[in-house]
Amino acid sequence: MSKIKVLLVEDSPVAINIYEKMLNSSRHIEVVGKAFNGKEGLDLAFKLHPDVICTDLQMPEMDGLEFTKQIMAHYPTPILVLSNTVQKSDADTIYEVMKAGVVDVMAKPQTALGGNSDSMQNELITKIRVLATKKVSPIPLN
Repeated sequence: MSKIKVLLVEDSPVAINIYEKMLNSSRHIEVVGKAFNGKEGLDLAFKLHPDVICTDLQMPEMDGLEFTKQIMAHYPTPILVLSNTVQKSDADTIYEVMKAGVVDVMAKPQTALGGNSDSMQNELITKIRVLATKKVSPIPLN
């Protein structure tokens, strides 16, 4: 069985390294690319053909919402949002990203990202494995 190819799109180098370490700890997942904004992520998605994309929402150059819209219009791929702005109280934000094509959302931990939480790692790996089984359809740009 081939590994699930994941693209990470996140402007924080610390966060991206933590996510990479968490995901690469699974024998089922391989991080195939890392981008620090939506524009870089778009280029890498077209080149690498990941099975799942994990993205932040607030990034320079192209934010996660616009990135999601572009991916879903041109290269439909299951997307998991990992962001501080996706807390239970942010219903409007969650609605907008889901409408744009995001398959699932996961809040970054409120404590420092450096606290390598086993429960967060297990949740992240489980979500990636589930998303890799999902087929998504194109969503045309308006």
